[in-house]
Amino acid sequence: MSKLISIWNFICRRKYLITIVAFAVIIGFLDENSLVRRLGYEREISQLKEEIEKYRTDYEENTKRLNEISTNPDAIGQIAREKYLMKKPNEDIYVFEEE
Repeated sequence: MSKLISIWNFICRRKYLITIVAFAVIIGFLDENSLVRRLGYEREISQLKEEIEKYRTDYEENTKRLNEISTNPDAIGQIAREKYLMKKPNEDIYVFEEE
């Protein structure tokens, strides 16, 4: 019985501290909108923004090539040679790889 009284006295003396710690644990880890989840969402958002930027640059490059193909008939041959390694019958292809 004296243990229960001592525990009760401990709780009564530190009730505000216990309440604040319990609130911080609930908000920080157990809540649906916890800080841990928010940090995960922020990381995911930044990754998705990087992916969006990558696709935007790809789109702009492809749009530029499409416009070039539409206006310049020699551009089709140049793109075929550079991207798909195609060649004319009298040409040789040299591929240089950077280390």
